[in-house]
Amino acid sequence: MDIQALADKFWEEGYLVLEDFFTPPLMDHLNDVSLKHFGLNPDWGHNDEFLSRSATEVVPWFPFREGNTDFDVVEKDLVLQELTEAILGHSWNKLYCMVMFSKQGTKGQAWHQDCPPENAKQFNLNRLIYTHDINEVSGGQTIVMPKSHKIGVLPQGEPHEDIEGQVVLTPRKGTLVLLHGHTWHRVLEVNGVYRLSVNSRTIPADTPENITDIAVYRNMRYKFSTNEVIEERL
Repeated sequence: MDIQALADKFWEEGYLVLEDFFTPPLMDHLNDVSLKHFGLNPDWGHNDEFLSRSATEVVPWFPFREGNTDFDVVEKDLVLQELTEAILGHSWNKLYCMVMFSKQGTKGQAWHQDCPPENAKQFNLNRLIYTHDINEVSGGQTIVMPKSHKIGVLPQGEPHEDIEGQVVLTPRKGTLVLLHGHTWHRVLEVNGVYRLSVNSRTIPADTPENITDIAVYRNMRYKFSTNEVIEERL
C-alpha cells in the first residue's frame, strides 16, 4: 500500500475509498455492539427544528464517552494511523468516535459540510467505517462531490437534490472512506432495516476541538452546542 499516493489522491478528490480495509469478523462484532446499543427504533438525538430543517435523520452515539472500548481497535489500527498522518501531518489529534444509526424509511442526510469552509486550513477528517454492506437495495448510499473541498461554501438549494458531477458510493462491509470536512456530501434514504456507520473523526494540529460544532447545509448554518440556526440560507 502506497500511503503517500493515497494521501495525494485524497487531497486531489476530497475523499478516498479503501475497500476491505477491516476484516469481516471485526465489522460483525462492531455491528452487533451498535445494534445492542440502538435497537431498531432509537429516539432521535436532535430537536424537531433540526430534523425538519436539515432533512437529516440520524441518531448519534459516542461510545467512548460511555466507557465502551470496543471501537478502540479501529482507532489503533497502524495503517489507519499512518494514512491519517500522511494526510493531516504530524501532531494530528483525535476528535471523537461517533456511531451513526438511521432507521428504515428515513431520509438519510441532506447535503452538508461538517464545518465552515472559509478557513481552508481548519477542518475535520472523517474516517468512515462501514460495518455492513451499503448498496442500491439497502439504500443509504453516501454521495460526495469530488474536489468540492477546494470550492468553498456549499451552494444554496434543495437539501436532497442531485448535483451534477456527484459520485454515489456503495461501500461494502469493511470499507474505509476518508472524507474531508469541507467536501459536500449527503446520504440517501434508507430502505433496509437500518443503516450503521462509524465515524472516527480527527483534526490537524492547531485546529479547535469544536470545529464540527457548526455545520453548513444548503438552507442554513446550524450550531449543535446551542441547538440553533445561526444563518438562514434561503
